[in-house]
Amino acid sequence: MDLGLKGRVAIVTGSSQGIGKAIAYGLAAEGTKVAICARNQDRLRQTAEEIMASTGSEVLALRADLGIKKEIKSLVKETADKFRRVDILVNNTGGPPSASFLETEEATWSRTIDNLFFSVTNCCLEVIPYMKEQKWGRIINMTSFAAKQPAERLVLSNAVRAGILGLSKTLSNELAEDGILVNVVCPGWTLTRRVEELARSAAEKAGKTYEAIVSEWASGIPLKRFARPEEISNLVVFLASERSSYITGTVIQVDGGFIKSLI
Repeated sequence: MDLGLKGRVAIVTGSSQGIGKAIAYGLAAEGTKVAICARNQDRLRQTAEEIMASTGSEVLALRADLGIKKEIKSLVKETADKFRRVDILVNNTGGPPSASFLETEEATWSRTIDNLFFSVTNCCLEVIPYMKEQKWGRIINMTSFAAKQPAERLVLSNAVRAGILGLSKTLSNELAEDGILVNVVCPGWTLTRRVEELARSAAEKAGKTYEAIVSEWASGIPLKRFARPEEISNLVVFLASERSSYITGTVIQVDGGFIKSLI
């Protein structure tokens, strides 16, 4: 299937590794020009080189801290200056630390809101004018299964990511007439560094081995395994494409059946 992505321009945040990297690769493989960003410049440059060598698509590597508004403005401007347009935004950020409510300090709440919630709103604010002018755009906000089914000891993620669902639905309604589609993807347990860190933290708290925790978590997934990053990317690439033309305001989990609710 031709997804109609050749020549489009995408910004994928938090894309030097893990799910973000897989999304950037998936878009580039379809002929999309991709701007990737992260805070680690060396890892970012290496990722850009890998994607370009493998796909032949142009990749712009821009260091940016998504908790700082002026760096987001610079990210979008540099992308638009380089490629003359912005068609696709994938908001992907790392998760906050694992903790219970009573263990979480006010400063940690503030950092999480800046890094998770305001990074999304600020990126959207910067790209929407380009998309409105083009009368075409795709915004895909990456959250987590925890936005729909709260996870133990992830109070920060549970609360803030759920707010992104409300924001995304509102944006989908406000921007539909401009040809801009807004959707949310909720990955389940995926084999990334972030999940490894959560598993090690849980193992330490429970006095269990890392392997025991991973096995325990996987046992609750109907498919009995964690996702691979490319399995998340496949959906995101489709939602970014011409073929998703009647899909907006949705929240779709890619979780191997982990979420138990009907809606």
